[in-house]
Amino acid sequence: MKIRRTSAALAVTVTGALLFSACSGTSGEGETDGGDDAGINTATAVTVAWEAPLNELNLSSQNGNATQNAVINYMLNSGFSYYDADLNIVKDESFGTYEKLSDDPLTVKYTFGDDTKWSDGTPVDATEILLDWAGQSGKFNTVEAQTDEEGNVTNQAEVDAGVYFDGSDPGVALISQNPEISDDNKSITVVYDKPFGDWELSWTNEFVPAHVVGQKALEIEDPEEAKAAVRDAILNNDTAALAKISKFWNEGFEFTSLPEDPSLYVSNGAYTLEEYKENQYLTLKANPDFKGKNKGSVETITVRYIDDPMAQVQALENGEVDLIGPQASADVRTALEGLDGVETHSGIEGTYEHVDLVFQNGGPFDPNTYGGDTEKAKAVRQAFLLTIPRQTIVDNLIKPLNPDAEVRNSNILLPGSPNYDQMVAENGSDFYPPAGDIEKAKQLLADAGVATPVQVRFAYNNENTRRVNELALITDTAAQAGFEIVDTGRPAAEWGTLLATGQDQYDASLFGWQSTSTAVTESDANFRWAPNPGVNNYGKYNNAAVDAALDKLQVSTDPEEQFQLQLEVEKNLWADGFGVTIFQFPAIQGWDENLKGVESITISPTIFHGFWNWTFEG
Repeated sequence: MKIRRTSAALAVTVTGALLFSACSGTSGEGETDGGDDAGINTATAVTVAWEAPLNELNLSSQNGNATQNAVINYMLNSGFSYYDADLNIVKDESFGTYEKLSDDPLTVKYTFGDDTKWSDGTPVDATEILLDWAGQSGKFNTVEAQTDEEGNVTNQAEVDAGVYFDGSDPGVALISQNPEISDDNKSITVVYDKPFGDWELSWTNEFVPAHVVGQKALEIEDPEEAKAAVRDAILNNDTAALAKISKFWNEGFEFTSLPEDPSLYVSNGAYTLEEYKENQYLTLKANPDFKGKNKGSVETITVRYIDDPMAQVQALENGEVDLIGPQASADVRTALEGLDGVETHSGIEGTYEHVDLVFQNGGPFDPNTYGGDTEKAKAVRQAFLLTIPRQTIVDNLIKPLNPDAEVRNSNILLPGSPNYDQMVAENGSDFYPPAGDIEKAKQLLADAGVATPVQVRFAYNNENTRRVNELALITDTAAQAGFEIVDTGRPAAEWGTLLATGQDQYDASLFGWQSTSTAVTESDANFRWAPNPGVNNYGKYNNAAVDAALDKLQVSTDPEEQFQLQLEVEKNLWADGFGVTIFQFPAIQGWDENLKGVESITISPTIFHGFWNWTFEG
């Protein structure tokens, strides 16, 4: 139930991934009539181009919470529910069932199916939910990580000695009591401290194998014994064991090529991970032992990492890939729509571009820089945000792709959604005109007595052409008001880590949030500070009124009340100079006309949605 970090198309140059021909798709060549007993056509393969490589299989950890990981996990692991093409929640009772037992207190029971197993044969059971609860609730943490200007942890010994799970989910955090587990470990019952409107989205398919965590963290060979040890450590709050468990949970499933240890990539869904060449490609193979509802319809799915959007189009034209969803540009659209034998679809994505500021790093937007003067720091934040040429960015970079594109003026609501216009009219975003206001920015700095130039270290993915162009526009207009942009961009491989843990190295960031669900509380993770900072609150924003509104939003079930609470959050965000929203991403997809069943959705996993319906014809 998080908003995920997304890293759109990355580079201008053609990389080695494009040149690697061994992993290219078959486009249906060699397809046979039959298929094996699992309903899989063993002679078919689909190759998909994607922009950024997998780096972790724990989606609940701080580093793992990224779209590039979620799209792969979607094919590797099943869950209690998933979205259909119209974004309706569909229960997958072949994985397990869940039921609300009570409204007061909110009590929910989850039961795993008898055939739901990890690919090594170990059952998926209640311990998986229990471990994720421990990882995201904050209940067991005894220490927090501290970092230096380079993002290095400065209290590593203390972190290693203590318990530190780096995940965070506001809904999961509402479960303070130990869950109750059935004798056969197939069912787990959780009790929320207060009502939670989005309870049905608390757990879907984001589990990691608890037995592997126990094997690696506690050095227990037998999988059932290892799982039992994890379960006991959590239920008994065994801090010595939890210190080891939390460290492995945070880091143990990180990798950028196929690990030598296959236990690190076991799966419970339609596919298993078979190959992974760093920054080149990974290959998934249909799991013949999978008993779930949504079986893989093709034998293999290969994901090729091609960061340049035009290179993706070229690969589709050459028959090297079958399906692409590149970052849209005028050139990409023209080239893609000109291809023969290719189906295309245009629309918008569930991702929006924005600039966020860092509030607690000793930089120009931190009150501590001005002796704790919060008003002076706010004036500097507001002045800087007034220099962001949002309308120029939309006009120059987005309207060529979508003539109807407009500046987005809400942090929470999607343009065109039912309450969007009312939100924009009342949230205070009009303080920041889409065209910017240089004179107003200058006046704010002068009134605050802040000498110029003010240096702003700017973080972004510097292999992303669109972002490079955006920063060039921002640099020019910011300079007119007395701000000097210091380029602290990083290549794609380093960008996510910098954003999440290197706040001492930057003051402003430019990136996109991609929604993964329809939850009204989804943005909680972006703006919350207390009682536990939201996993996506990279700027360390802290406003008690926002936290209070988010607390109420969690328990609200009335749509009008929900909107009023969202409005309260937004009023504070815009008034505090949290950041500015810029535009909704335009979307374009293309695929081989013989590939049927493609049905992309606006939220993650976008083009991978409904992979079980993919077939080749012709």
